[in-house]
Amino acid sequence: MKEIIAIVRMNMMNKTKTALTDAGVDAFFAHEVQGRGVGFVNRKLMDGVEEGYEEAAALLGEKGNLYPKRMVTVVVEDDKVDDIVEAIITINKTGKAGDGKIFILPMADAARVRTNERGAKSIQ
Repeated sequence: MKEIIAIVRMNMMNKTKTALTDAGVDAFFAHEVQGRGVGFVNRKLMDGVEEGYEEAAALLGEKGNLYPKRMVTVVVEDDKVDDIVEAIITINKTGKAGDGKIFILPMADAARVRTNERGAKSIQ
């Protein structure tokens, strides 16, 4: 099993839900999160802000802010990972900064509380 964590734009959440359903995923979690990518930060300006330079803070402006995103978490069997990742990329890719990020992690085990099923049975 694998855990897929996707960070997507807020306005793409409905399309992402549809893409996941079309790819065979009906169960997932979605959370409101905030963050930014490395392309949104000028490190020298951030260092100036940390040292107390007001000019650096003024120049930093919006670049230092965190941006609202959605974090979607899906647990799937190994053979479905590529299809799910491709579905998320296809629907969210605009070619511009901020399109998102996908993380894929190994999942040691899972258990369904209601039935006490373990492993792959618990996520089907």
